[in-house]
Amino acid sequence: MRAVNERIGIEAWNYKGLNLGLVDLILACGLPGPKEREMDPDSVKSTLSNLAFGNVMAAAARDYQKDLLAQEKAQSSTANEEVDLDELMDDPELEKLHADRIAALKKEAEKREALKRQGHGDYREITEGDFLGEVTGSEKVVCHFYHKEFYRCKIMDKHLKALAPKHMDTKFIKLDAENAPFFVTKLAVKTLPCVIIFRKGVAVDRLVGFQDLGAKDDFAMRTLEVVLIKKGIISEKKNEDDEDDVYDESRRRTVRSSVNHDSDSD
Repeated sequence: MRAVNERIGIEAWNYKGLNLGLVDLILACGLPGPKEREMDPDSVKSTLSNLAFGNVMAAAARDYQKDLLAQEKAQSSTANEEVDLDELMDDPELEKLHADRIAALKKEAEKREALKRQGHGDYREITEGDFLGEVTGSEKVVCHFYHKEFYRCKIMDKHLKALAPKHMDTKFIKLDAENAPFFVTKLAVKTLPCVIIFRKGVAVDRLVGFQDLGAKDDFAMRTLEVVLIKKGIISEKKNEDDEDDVYDESRRRTVRSSVNHDSDSD
């Protein structure tokens, strides 16, 4: 055996962290002992390579088995989730919530249709003869007394037209002041544009000119919206910026002013 060791030029092999003597390797590989014949160095190297390849294949097989187990576990978890969802869909409480939601949506749709029949959702022009019926026919009404030649009345028209479909609970109308002398006198309309707010047929507040809107012509629609919200004639919508912040910002903006476009009086 000493002769074999000297021929190979090695005292011990280290394989996979194991310190193996050459005799151990020979016996493990099923090779003849030194008493039977001398060891062939090439045969030893070939046998060790075969052992290394076998270990790699064994490790790959173990990894493949782990992957299969993981996939089976994931499929089992998904199946359990599907079962849970099926059970959830049959939950009587969930069915009740769904039915209540459908009923609420249906009720809301019916309410919107009823409001549309009353003239809500659009910014409409009315006549003096229609005025009483319009302001008493809805709980909340915004009426703009205007003059067709006044520039600021056109600005107010633009913003009220944009707000009307957004706030269905409130009716938005306009009345030509020249063609409604009775109500102009009765309501003491002296400066145009004049936006009068009605609740249940009673005039409760008003906007005269652009005094509450920064006294500038290019105020934002949101600025007017915030003023009307504060006056309680329309409601704040969800997911909108804080009204005070927007209003203050609109007042601080540097905007152009026009001496020729001031509010006009009768």
